[in-house]
Amino acid sequence: KLADFGLARAGGIPVRSYTHEVVSLWYRAPDVLLGSRHYSTPVDIWSVGCILAEMANGRPLVAGTSENDQLERIFRLLGSPPPGNSLLELPEYQRSYQHHNYPATPWNQLVPKLPPSGLDLLSRLLTYDPSQRITAQAALNHPFFDAMKPAKR
Repeated sequence: KLADFGLARAGGIPVRSYTHEVVSLWYRAPDVLLGSRHYSTPVDIWSVGCILAEMANGRPLVAGTSENDQLERIFRLLGSPPPGNSLLELPEYQRSYQHHNYPATPWNQLVPKLPPSGLDLLSRLLTYDPSQRITAQAALNHPFFDAMKPAKR
C-alpha cells in the first residue's frame, strides 16, 4: 500500500480548479504538467505507475529537473501523445510541444523486469488521457496481482 497525504485535500462536486503544483515532480501526470487545473484521482494513478516502474527498475522512470524537463523526458520515453488525445488540447501543449514527434519506447525496454501482465498494467496506469487511465479498483483486480491473491480452499 502506498500513501502520501502531504498535498491531500477534500474532494467534492463540483470539481474546483486547482493549482498545477501538486504531486512530486517525478510522479506528476503530464496533464497536470501541461497546466490542467481540473483533475481528480487519475493524477494519483499516474503516480502509482511511476512508482511501479521505479520499484521494478530500482530507479525513477522519469527524473526531470524542472516541469519542462519532466515533460520532455516523458514524451521521449512514452512517445508524443497520439492524435485525438486530450493532452493536445491543453494550452501549454499547443505553446511548447505540438511540433515534437517522439516514438514510444516499448514497455519491455522501459521496465524489462516486469512480466507481460505487469507491463500491461503499467501501460494502463501511464495512459496519457486521464479519462482513459485505469481506475484504482480495476488496477487492483488486474491479472498482474493474481499470483499475490491467497489460494481458494
